[in-house]
Amino acid sequence: MKPKDIRILLVEDNPDDVELTLEAFRGHKLINRITVARDGEEALEEIGRHRTDLILLDLKLPKISGLEVLKKAKSDPRTAAIPVIVLTSSREEQDLVESYRFGVNSYIRKPVDFTEFIETVRHIGLYWLLLNEYPRA
Repeated sequence: MKPKDIRILLVEDNPDDVELTLEAFRGHKLINRITVARDGEEALEEIGRHRTDLILLDLKLPKISGLEVLKKAKSDPRTAAIPVIVLTSSREEQDLVESYRFGVNSYIRKPVDFTEFIETVRHIGLYWLLLNEYPRA
């Protein structure tokens, strides 16, 4: 699968973080099909409705928590293989432990600093979109 064909689901309720993430992808020429879900319920609907190749998931979400989204996605055989990257501001050790217990592929704490945030998203993009291998659909 070519990097430009990878479909990303960004699950984030903070409009500023959505814009920063999208800008970071555009700014580093990591042009992909990115769909935004603004709560956990919307995320689960999107995962069930459309092909998703990579999920960037915040944990603190309205309606259904990010941990519950992760748990449901990883427990369903149709979606269990989708890589999920938790991208959160949570500093709670329990969130980290639970994320790995439910099958997260990577857990990244969002930097507060703008430049560091952009750089973090760039690294995510470079690894998961250019270096990581995906099975053919």
